Order: sequence, then structure tokens, then C-alpha cells
Amino acid sequence: MTALYFNSGDVHQVRLDGRRILAHVPTVGLYELDDVGAAVLDLFCERPSVEAKDIRDRFDGRFSPDSVVETLREFVNLGFLSDDAGARKDQRSVATESYPLSTMVLNVNTGCNLSCSYCYKEDLATPAAGDRLSFETAAQAFDLLLREARERKRVNLVFFGGEPLTNMPLIRQVVDYAEERAADTGKVVDFSLTTNATLLTEELVSYFDDHRFGLTVSMDGPKALHDRNRKTVGGRGTYDVVSRNAKMLLSRYRARPVGARVTLTAGVTDVVAIHRHLKDEIGFFEVGFAPVTSGAISTFNLSHLELNDVFAGMKILGEQYLEAALNDENTGFANMHQLMTDLAEGSSKALPCGAGLGMLAVDKDGNLNLCHRFLGSALPAFGNVENGIDKARIGDFLSRAQDRSDRGCDSCRIRSLCAGGCYHESYVRYGEPLHPTYHYCELMREWVDFGIEIYVRIMDGNPGFFMRHIEPRRALS
Repeated sequence: MTALYFNSGDVHQVRLDGRRILAHVPTVGLYELDDVGAAVLDLFCERPSVEAKDIRDRFDGRFSPDSVVETLREFVNLGFLSDDAGARKDQRSVATESYPLSTMVLNVNTGCNLSCSYCYKEDLATPAAGDRLSFETAAQAFDLLLREARERKRVNLVFFGGEPLTNMPLIRQVVDYAEERAADTGKVVDFSLTTNATLLTEELVSYFDDHRFGLTVSMDGPKALHDRNRKTVGGRGTYDVVSRNAKMLLSRYRARPVGARVTLTAGVTDVVAIHRHLKDEIGFFEVGFAPVTSGAISTFNLSHLELNDVFAGMKILGEQYLEAALNDENTGFANMHQLMTDLAEGSSKALPCGAGLGMLAVDKDGNLNLCHRFLGSALPAFGNVENGIDKARIGDFLSRAQDRSDRGCDSCRIRSLCAGGCYHESYVRYGEPLHPTYHYCELMREWVDFGIEIYVRIMDGNPGFFMRHIEPRRALS
């Protein structure tokens, strides 16, 4: 046998109750080591290269030769070991010659009836002063989506704002057009919308139910926390109307589960209490948390200590998620559920999200932006709905996004789950959308290790949980 080398940058160990779980970084595959595997791994961790004599000296009389050879073969096949000292088997790059677009976000009105203190939107205005998307531009956007998604059976249309409910006439018009055009081309169109819920009515809920909208409500928790930042233009808190309308929505809506999105800002870190209120008292199906660490107004950004408190609370919610999963129940903790989905499906990411690849966002002028968060920003557009995607420019962007050679991501053990982090967060904090989100990398690594432990415990105690709870969620997303 020639010398074998350990691809240490592609392997990460998680120890759990005396067990050793090996995570293959490029593929997000998880493997439990038996005694032979653990001993072989220890040998390669000690030496830069291992030859046949080293194997015999370490294992003769300890393990059978066949078991050692079989373990070495498995490690080579998995990419843990190689006869090339510089070999790396990272995930395949996403092709940048074609763009399998599946989702178009329409910014139907930059206007919003609220004045949330932490809002990142650079083009935000009051509803009356907002820039409203024209039907002509929206129709062109959907036609572009159909052309670029010609190989797909389903496409997604997302209505965004401001507050999208301030332009319901356009939403109704676009839904009619999209359903007719999708039927003509043999496709199914799914609609989704995120709302502050202040303008919800029973009639609107029935309309969304009839057209099977995926709905998310922005709500920050109990009254004191919600009213702290989510205020009307006149400065009044909105909890009372939001909670009343959310309960009405949840009591009537049948098409799809409804989730809540929580924005965590400075001084708002009690995720356990927030989750309990929104899930158990209001009744949302899922609750997801979005910590603010790079907002344009620095006073709202979580400090490092506060971010630590948030992750500590998320681990408590993770333990509750585990306890429920062992009883075949889902607590609706969306952040943990997404991590379990990624681990269960082996979601190896070359890019952090679908922005610029599977998804683009349209502004009032028909310009194509990376995602909804870049609407109104100074980042140049990637084409427009009339002339199509600027494929040379977006291709260059996606190629650079996948090139980790000059970034810390290149050797990071969670690079295939994180892939560098949110483009917009990097853009706001560092002025460059491809700059890694270094400010919370270590916390994310700890979160993934924690998630691996939760995943292994669920696999031990109730492996059917993933089939019964992960797969249906994916089907609805």
C-alpha cells in the first residue's frame, strides 16, 4: 500500500456519551465509528501520512486484518483518506451557465403602515407615499419566471413590501394572471406572503385560503417585547391588533401551516419565552428567530454577549425539540427544524441560499435583485424583467461566491451548511455581499455541533420522526 493521507479539513468529530460521530464536511454525511474506525482515525490524526508498516505496527494482534482493510477502504471511498496529500473532495460547484429559477419576489409596495424601529428597508415609505409595482411589470416578471423555469413543474411567486397588504388590488390581479398563465404552460404556481397582520380581515383570510398562500406573520413575542419596536407610524404599539388578527387567521386558515418570524434586537433575547407565547398561546405552527447583528442602525444590533444569550436560549428550545421528537411531536422551533432537515437530507450547500440562482426579487422599475433584502439598496441589479437576467454578471457573482480559497470558509467544518452566510448581512456589515459573516462563525459552529447531537439522539430514539415531520414540511415549503 502507498502512503495514505488524512483529509483533516473534510472531517469533523462530535463526541456524544462516549460515542464518536464523524461528520464528512463536503457531503454533510454523518457516520458513527466502531472500535476499529476510531482506532484507525486516531492513527491518522497522529501522523501526517501512514504507510503499511504503520498499520501493521499499530493493529497486528489488536484487530483482524480484514476489518482494518475494510475500514481503510471505507475511509478512502468516503474521502476521509487519500493517496494525495493535497486532495480535497468538497461539494460540486453549482453551474453558473444556467439558472434554474424557481421563485420570483415581487415588491408590490415600498410603503408600509408601520414604522418598525429596526427596519432594514432602504426604500421604505408610508403606504400612500410608497412606490407601487405596476401590473405590467409584475406580469413581465412572472413571464420571465416561466421562461427560466421551463424544466420545473412548480414555480413560486412571493409578494413582499413594505407591507404587501397595502396593495391587495395588484396581488389579486397578479394571482389571476399567474394562475391562468401557469395552467397554459402546464405548471403549478404557489403563492406566499409575509405580513405584519395589522390589515388582515376575514375576507382576506378566505381569499388566501382559496389560493393556498403560504403565510408568515412578523411578530416579536409578548406585548411588551412586540410593542417595543413594532409601532405604527404614529408611534403606537401594534401587539393588540396583531395578536387579535393572528388568532383570527389561525382559527380560519386551512390551506397550509402558518408560521411566525421573530426579529431579535438589542435587549430582546428571551427566545424561550417568546417561542412559548407565539407557539402555545397564539397558536402558530412554527416560530423562527432572526437575530439582528448587522442592521444599519447599530443600536438595534445584538451585542456579542446578547448573541450568546440568544444561542443559549435556542439550545434550551433544542432540548425541548428533542424531548418532543422522541414522543413523535414537533415543537415548531423552526431554526432547529431547518437544521434537522438539512442533516436528514444531506443538504450540502455550495451557496448559502437561492438568492441569484433559484430566486430573484423585482423592484418597481423591474430590476432584478439578489433577494428581497436588497430591494432599494445600492447593489447594482442583475438584469430586468424586460431584457432578462444579466447572466454574465450573475454568473460571475455566483462563481466568486463559491470560491472560498481566500476566505476562512475554505477550511471551516460547517462550510457545506453555512456556505459563508447571508449576502445581505455581509453587505450591510462589511460593505461586500461575499464577505463571510465572521462575527458569529464560532456560535454557528457550536450550533451545528449541538444540532448533530440532537439529530443522533432522535435517530436513536425515534428515527421515524424524520419521515413523519421533515418530509411533510419540505413538501409544503
